[in-house]
Amino acid sequence: MATAAFASDSSTRRSTLLVVLLDNVYGTFRVILVRTLTLRRHMGNIFKSQEKRDRKKRLFEIGVQTLERDGWNVERATGMGKASVRKLSKGSQKLLVSIRTSQDTWIAFPPKPRGKGWITLDDVNVVLAVSVDNREAPKSALVHWLDAKELRTRFDRAAKANDNGSKLGSRGPFWIPLYNKDDGTPQYAGGGAGLENEPIARVPLNESSESRANGTSNGRGTAAEELKSLTIPTAKRLLSISLGVPESSIKISVEA
Repeated sequence: MATAAFASDSSTRRSTLLVVLLDNVYGTFRVILVRTLTLRRHMGNIFKSQEKRDRKKRLFEIGVQTLERDGWNVERATGMGKASVRKLSKGSQKLLVSIRTSQDTWIAFPPKPRGKGWITLDDVNVVLAVSVDNREAPKSALVHWLDAKELRTRFDRAAKANDNGSKLGSRGPFWIPLYNKDDGTPQYAGGGAGLENEPIARVPLNESSESRANGTSNGRGTAAEELKSLTIPTAKRLLSISLGVPESSIKISVEA
């Protein structure tokens, strides 16, 4: 009887271990499949046509022009081997920024080997996300000034929700949505940076070359107009850009 009971217990344990193993294998496969399909969807569309290639160039151009209009001196970061990175300077302030463009409202950074950080994102102070306003019929570019530390937290959260990205290190960039809130699911983990950080500029994609040369029609009013209708969110945005700090670190109180 004791021998039979022991054999029964052993069989049960083996069955339980097999179920757990299969569940882990399925979970890993599902994560890889979802992230691979996501990667193909994003990367497959960027250079799909000449129009897409021209729009990517235009979005990057808008990012640089927006920085210059806000008083930053923008220079290429030579020696880093990273095309998206620029050196910013304004008075005594010096920052490194990565300008990321998006034609589907998601942004990406590739993970380092074994998930130990993020390529490019770990090297900069700020990320300037330049996204279309509508992925199907874009009319304008929305420019977001994002603190790199905050964004690293978002990408870390996304990686953790997707099996710590341990199976994804060699599978290209990792994507998070700008305008979908983090709802606790792996798909939208880390999302919502574009919702929590208001655009610093809205710029028409078809802005004339003359307007670009003159620095006009940048989707915002003049400085005088902005100050005339100044709100606390606008003030926080302007201070964030001027001081090079995230909006979340700025507190404003008004006393009547």
